[in-house]
Amino acid sequence: MSQEAQMARAEAVQQKYTDDLMSRANVVGVGVGLVERDGSQQVGLVVMVTKKVPRLLLAPDDVVPDELDGVPVAVQETGVFQAQ
Repeated sequence: MSQEAQMARAEAVQQKYTDDLMSRANVVGVGVGLVERDGSQQVGLVVMVTKKVPRLLLAPDDVVPDELDGVPVAVQETGVFQAQ
């Protein structure tokens, strides 16, 4: 699959799942970016959180999945966003 096709697929998945992901604990943003999988980078979703929390400490509804509709998902700790 070409990188353009991967981007289009990831953007469609982003549109489909952003509201759901933003409702989860600590999530402050969702974007399309490069995700590290099996030693290579793939186009996927990057879910930004204020602070990474171990899965065992999260409620089941707050766990961010590793993949959505075949698109890889990575969680990135960003802290709190503030307007400047």
